[in-house]
Amino acid sequence: MKKIYFIFLLFCSIQLTAQTFRNYSNEFLNIGVDARALGMSKSVAAISNDVNAIYWNPAGLMNLEDYEGSLMHASYFAGIANYNFAAFALPIDNKSAIGISIIRFGVDDILNTTELIDNQGNINFNKISLFSAADYAFTFAYARNLIFKNMYFGVNAKVIRRVIGDFASSWGFGFDAGIQFERNNWKFGLMVRDITTTYNTWNINSEEFDKIKNSIPGQNQQLPETTEITKPKVQFGAARKFSIGRDFHLVTEIDLNMRFAQTNDIISTSFISIDPTFGFELDYTELVYLRGGIGNIQNTTQFDGSKSLSIQPNFGVGFKYNGIQVDYALTNIGSVGNALYSNIFSIKIDYSFFRN
Repeated sequence: MKKIYFIFLLFCSIQLTAQTFRNYSNEFLNIGVDARALGMSKSVAAISNDVNAIYWNPAGLMNLEDYEGSLMHASYFAGIANYNFAAFALPIDNKSAIGISIIRFGVDDILNTTELIDNQGNINFNKISLFSAADYAFTFAYARNLIFKNMYFGVNAKVIRRVIGDFASSWGFGFDAGIQFERNNWKFGLMVRDITTTYNTWNINSEEFDKIKNSIPGQNQQLPETTEITKPKVQFGAARKFSIGRDFHLVTEIDLNMRFAQTNDIISTSFISIDPTFGFELDYTELVYLRGGIGNIQNTTQFDGSKSLSIQPNFGVGFKYNGIQVDYALTNIGSVGNALYSNIFSIKIDYSFFRN
């Protein structure tokens, strides 16, 4: 029965009011990519300057010198869910660059027990099958130098595919846009996700839905609505780079992550909620990196009704040699409560090194 209720809850999760904004939609796209960024508590809107800028701020692609590729893998919730990211980017000329990426977040080999018990109450284990619940995002990015020398603009076009076995699937489409500006040792970045809103349309298999509904006695569940609209989100960052002696460099960044909804963020109103984050990166001759950050500052309610403030720390290290950079981060993907911290690994290849 637990498996039946799990599938039933998946359907409930897409019960949407047509043409209605959702405060939490396509949340897998808010997890983040790249162990470097995750180790800095995602405080990279201003400093993201490589292939991973496709996700964090496409304007950062203007810093590319040659082809770059990136891969990341993470397992969450004791290996139940797998999260993968791959990206490739290249400069077109000295005034523009492009990139593509793919994200997959999925739970595989889920037991489908909707037909385990027939109408006569007989159990038939041969009726058990497996299915996957997976979310995909295909992103196409373009960046260009604006009128000012150190101001860059970038835009993403996202195609979203979500699949729940044979039960339901959806297609979605939306845009992100970002700007980066540099002056002296200061850098600023603004990233607006789902700037035009992101629209998802679901196709629900009514026959499979009836099997689930009939497997749970006493339920009179209506077929869910089939559309959802994702609200825009804004990330603003300010960063500064310091030189410490001849061999050490320190980059610090403060970001403000804004949602147009009331949440448990430390700054929250009925119109907007703001989650501030802070991250730093210390490097030795751009060879070895130490990173850290704090984020997800939330007002939480305890079982006794009392309020408390929770803060999520993050940690990371990196190593770069001969055009290959390997990064590691220890971060809490659940971002709440007692969710386990996850080990994140990513690798980036800069082809410009091999041309020299």
